[in-house]
Amino acid sequence: MKKAVFCITQTNDQVERIVSELKAAGFSNNDISVLLPDKTSEHEAGHEKHTKSPEGTAIGGTIGIGTGAVLGWLAGIGTLAIPGLGPFVAAGPIMAALGGAGVGAAAGGLTGALVGLGIPEYEAKRYESRIQGGNALISVHTETSEARSKVEDIFERANAEDISSTGEAEPKRYSSPGPSEPRHY
Repeated sequence: MKKAVFCITQTNDQVERIVSELKAAGFSNNDISVLLPDKTSEHEAGHEKHTKSPEGTAIGGTIGIGTGAVLGWLAGIGTLAIPGLGPFVAAGPIMAALGGAGVGAAAGGLTGALVGLGIPEYEAKRYESRIQGGNALISVHTETSEARSKVEDIFERANAEDISSTGEAEPKRYSSPGPSEPRHY
């Protein structure tokens, strides 16, 4: 079962470094999502642009050429306006979640879309406020605990913040005792 690992970054340099390291580590461009404010489009917040440019050239000027090229490797990149939050650049599965959810409608805006991606609601609200403050969100869908550990290491080396995984905050369920624990029948 796929689980996602999430983090917040404060700079585009962190985004570039993390996405480059994830690519080098063999993660699929279909499993990595990035959501960051489109800082150049604030005067045109009502204008929506969409692109699936494989080179990321359409967004290169809005977020910096290096970041545009790095994000261009990701699947489904484009810009979208999130009601109440403004214009954003999104790439990967989060782009489909935000675009398909009719962001701002009954989905509960960005928080609703994040919850739909498997983030616990309290985390989603915290991420939304961090994103609103100008930070970027990165998530990586993983298949194994080894892959999750690798992603967490990459996030930590880049000094990312608020690192968490889906499922982490779930309440503990009853599990059978381990081999060293007595069994009661």
